[in-house]
Amino acid sequence: MRFASRMNRLGTESAFEVLAEARRIEATGKSMIHLEIGEPDFDTPGNIIEAAYSAMRSGATHYTPAAGVPEVRAAIAASMARRGGVAVDPDQVVVVPGSKNILHFALLSCVEAGEEVILPDPGYPVYRSLTDFVGAVARPIRLREEMKFGMDMDELESLISPRTRMVIINSPQNPTGGVLSGPDLDRLAELAIEHDLLVLSDEIYSRICFSKLPAPIWARPGMAERTIVLDGLSKTYAMCGWRLGYGVMPKELAKRMETLLINTSSCAASFTQLAAVEALDSPSSEDAVLRMVADFKERRDLLVAGLNSIPGVSCLLPEASFYAFPNITATGMTSREMASRLLHESGVAVLAGEAFGEGGTGFIRLAYTKGLPDIREAVQRVANFVANAVPSRASTS
Repeated sequence: MRFASRMNRLGTESAFEVLAEARRIEATGKSMIHLEIGEPDFDTPGNIIEAAYSAMRSGATHYTPAAGVPEVRAAIAASMARRGGVAVDPDQVVVVPGSKNILHFALLSCVEAGEEVILPDPGYPVYRSLTDFVGAVARPIRLREEMKFGMDMDELESLISPRTRMVIINSPQNPTGGVLSGPDLDRLAELAIEHDLLVLSDEIYSRICFSKLPAPIWARPGMAERTIVLDGLSKTYAMCGWRLGYGVMPKELAKRMETLLINTSSCAASFTQLAAVEALDSPSSEDAVLRMVADFKERRDLLVAGLNSIPGVSCLLPEASFYAFPNITATGMTSREMASRLLHESGVAVLAGEAFGEGGTGFIRLAYTKGLPDIREAVQRVANFVANAVPSRASTS
């Protein structure tokens, strides 16, 4: 079979590849601790499940308007307005079966082949994959450990050219757990307005944070009309398998995304959408989110302290999300070597930093999406592995 050349430009998500290999090893009887996949291990709150059942029993098993049920779009708009402190119209909201659609549709709608997209490195690999897929030119900006994985705005400005069309930001970040500061977002807003740039702001981890976040980029003057917010229910409400994402954007773009939905997936599932109203509006859902975030913080503190106790490993305390991104260069191993050997020799599934771009070289990513006993055991296995694999380097680092 002959395939279109554009298929050669698509990348993948290493997390799913490592998960498949870890499952294969696990099936042989070997113990495995899964810290590779970015999915909360909590169940979807019961009130949200009941809302979906109720919706189905009430007949919500049919097509909906492509951009989403009006009631759902209104609930999302109200939730976003509470977050940003600015008015959001329901007509700015597009509901999609998985938030990656917002990224893909934004690129298809707004970026011509050959135009440039500035994106974070290390960063979620689908940013680069879909940028390449649509024929745009990716311009990575390095997120550096010494800046707490912040974005150097002077460097960003130096990357802007007459061909630059869009800047992608992800705050809180995957894989680093970093957060862009208020002053950096202020500067980014100034640059976007000065150079007539779009900003795609991936805010999927916005509720999984351990301190107060700065106001989002789209809340700044002049930015609502040039920002595309990518978000969804998967991380906040432990609803990864429900496949419900959404975007908030200028109304003219929302109409074009609606057209793309009509031509692709038609709409998100109706009962899933209606369950979103319960997720966004119910005090029970909010209580469940707060409990989950408190658990993630406890796991984060245990994992990071454990990693920092291992000679040759150093890890910044992530401000948000559920990822730790330790520097392992002092062990003398590459991140790919360590990730592979931890998987096959020690039964700990993690991701090599290079899966997230060149900027991830020398790091590994661990998702603290397992309970405290598993995290303790994982830290012990990593410590034993480092001590036995590189005892001379680790003991002197």
